[in-house]
Amino acid sequence: MDLSIFSYKFMQNAILAGLLGGVACSLIGVFVVTMNLSFIGVAISHAAFAGALCGAWLGFSPQFGAFLFSLVAAAIIGPLADRGEFNPDTPIGIIFSVTMGLAFMFMGLLPGPKTQALELLWGSILTVSDRDLVLLAIAAVVVLVLVMLFFKEIQAVIFHRQVALAVGIPANLIFYGLLFLTGSVIAASLRTIGGLLIFNLILNPAAAAYQLTYNLRAMFALSVLFGVLSTWLGLFVSYLFDVPSGATIVIFSAVIFIIAASFSPKRRVKKWR
Repeated sequence: MDLSIFSYKFMQNAILAGLLGGVACSLIGVFVVTMNLSFIGVAISHAAFAGALCGAWLGFSPQFGAFLFSLVAAAIIGPLADRGEFNPDTPIGIIFSVTMGLAFMFMGLLPGPKTQALELLWGSILTVSDRDLVLLAIAAVVVLVLVMLFFKEIQAVIFHRQVALAVGIPANLIFYGLLFLTGSVIAASLRTIGGLLIFNLILNPAAAAYQLTYNLRAMFALSVLFGVLSTWLGLFVSYLFDVPSGATIVIFSAVIFIIAASFSPKRRVKKWR
């Protein structure tokens, strides 16, 4: 194998994008897994995809469109998730279906070849620009800093939101903040992984880490390790075999989850109950 490929700027950018995207998505994934927000996250990720295609159709930045749509979705879904009068899965499912419909409508309205739409759909880590790297770096740093500064408060909210509220922790603010962070990370990572696959990179590494530890700090660390490993392995294999990078990255993240679940100490505990 010719290792000189790693001396090229596009490959160096891809490796850095894999690192930054893996860190940002995996940290957010821990919140999604521990707070049972999987369906909410899926809806936000598809809203971001619809926003990116809307931006491409109207001629402004797809990243800005993804950011705007994902924040709007988070602002709508957050209150719905808090309502106790009905199961929030129903309105969230409606939002999910609407955003998917909008995404494919915008794709159909795009004039000419659908190359840009396909890049947003499947991801293109080998073509990330310096601007994409800056967005990923900002997302990764913001999430990492917030986790470090508010770890105890986040841990309390994850454990039980009502108890956290009772002891004076702004649990609702933290909860909505996590939803907005999820949307922001998805928007920043969209071109790297792709709109239909991005949430798998958020969910799979964190779910794998959840299988292996009860400690929240260790879960964050393992999730980041699995996320970065997934992106780098997927990047390497996609280059070798000329297959879509986003899909390959997600496949590796799923394989890591299957391995973690197979050797999970939690699985053995349940077996003996």
